[in-house]
Formats: sequence, structure tokens, C-alpha cells
Amino acid sequence: MGKNWFFETLSPDATIGLRVKNTLYKKKSKLQNIKVLDTYSFGRTLVLDGIIQTTEKDEFIYHEMLTHPVMLTSSRPENILVIGAGDGGILREVLKYPVKKITLVEIDKTVINLSKKYLPSIHKNSFASKKLNLVIENGAEFVKNTKEVFDVAIIDSPDPVGPAKILFSKKFYKNIYEILSPEGIMARQSGSTFLQENELKENYKILKDIFPYVYIYTAGIPTYIGGLFSFIMASKTKKTADLTAAGERIIKSLKTKYYNRDIHRSCFMLPEYIKKLTGWKEQ
Repeated sequence: MGKNWFFETLSPDATIGLRVKNTLYKKKSKLQNIKVLDTYSFGRTLVLDGIIQTTEKDEFIYHEMLTHPVMLTSSRPENILVIGAGDGGILREVLKYPVKKITLVEIDKTVINLSKKYLPSIHKNSFASKKLNLVIENGAEFVKNTKEVFDVAIIDSPDPVGPAKILFSKKFYKNIYEILSPEGIMARQSGSTFLQENELKENYKILKDIFPYVYIYTAGIPTYIGGLFSFIMASKTKKTADLTAAGERIIKSLKTKYYNRDIHRSCFMLPEYIKKLTGWKEQ
């Protein structure tokens, strides 16, 4: 294996390799190193600072699982905040709902421009939606300064390194809490349950200190190495992760490739090792 392979090293002892057909883009923006690779097994792949963000082959699992559980658990998903998500996958999924407005805050405009050009199968022209309010800004600064109130917040950030590190801080989560409506709810990715244990454990603990109801759920995503990948949903008032009555109706007509009613029920059922790692208890 040589120059035609891309390797992501998530820990000193674990790596994932993808054989590359062609490098479509490789350059450093003002904020990060960006690559768009065309790979044999996973199609076009977006890489930021050496870490796989999304691939054409398995993106639907991640984007559906970060979007639909929180949208269908929310009692009023009308005004939506999305932080990160420059590839357009979350935006695509949120637009499957009759929302009134989506504010997408992405720190690096280059990511959006490259995604528009190289990843049309992921964004599916969602950036052209009239419901979209696109903001190029640091997500933490936006949350700190906005006067707007949101029903749902979806945090689709890279791992807690570089410019994304602040999006995992207690201060950031407190600001998210403040800009959510009285029945507001948020969701975020929280890393591999095997190779990023501290990321899951620390984020769960911080969110439990701020929100009264916090739920962990999981999915298997092939290019996010380390077994089950984790997500966290936190709510001001929702005492259960069950679907709302409206959610029960919507899910019957929802067009997805991975997520469905059975997945919603099962994804919140946690293995013992995750319960012990996080100290999770029935609410």
C-alpha cells in the first residue's frame, strides 16, 4: 500500500485506509486542510485536517441519525439551527419536514463551495432552498450573540480539535440552552464509543449538568472507525425519547435509507459498556 491510499489515524493504535482513485481537491483554507478524494469503496470523500467527514457511500446513516430522531422527538420543529454541516447532508434531511426556517452556521465557506461542486449526491441542491438562512461564522460566536429562538439545534461539528473544540465546551452548551424555545431540543455527534470514550463521557456529563433530560443513542457507520458511533440528544422538557404523535404520522411517509420507526426504538437501547462508561440511568 502506497501513495494511492488515504489513511486516517484516530488513535496511535487504530487507523482506517481507503484506496484512492483520484484526488479531486487538496488545499488549505484559512482554517483547515481540505481534501476531496474519489475512493474505490466509498465514492467521493470529504476530509478535513486528515479526518474523514463524510463519504458518498455511507453518509446517509450519519445524516439521517443526527437529524430524524431529534426532529421527530421535538414537539415543534419549525425554526431549526444547524451548526457545521457544510456538506449539506443535514440540511437535505431537515428539508424533508415542513419547517419554516433553517439557519445553517458554517465557519468555513470553502467547505460549502467544495461540497456544492463535488458532493451533489449528498446536498441534493438543498443549499438553494428559500428556507435556508446561511451564516458564515464561528458557531460558538453565533450562539453567543444571536437574539433568535430555535425549536431544534443540530450540532454537526468535526471532532473536538482545532476550530471545533469550542463546540464541545460547557459555555457553548449553556448558550445553546438559552437560545432554545421552552420545549427546545438539541442533538450532536459524540464520537466512537470505543476509540473516543472521553468525548462521549465528557459531553454526556456536561449536558446532564445543563439539560434535565439527556439521551444517548448509537449507529454503526463504516467509515467512522471504532465500532458503534454515538449521538446525544438533550431536551428542556421532553421526558422521553419516544416519537411525538405528529412524529408517528410523519415517519410513515418519510423517505429514508437507514432510519425508520424500528431504528428509532432500538437506537436508544444502550449496551452495558456505554451505560457504565457514562453513568447513564433511566429517566
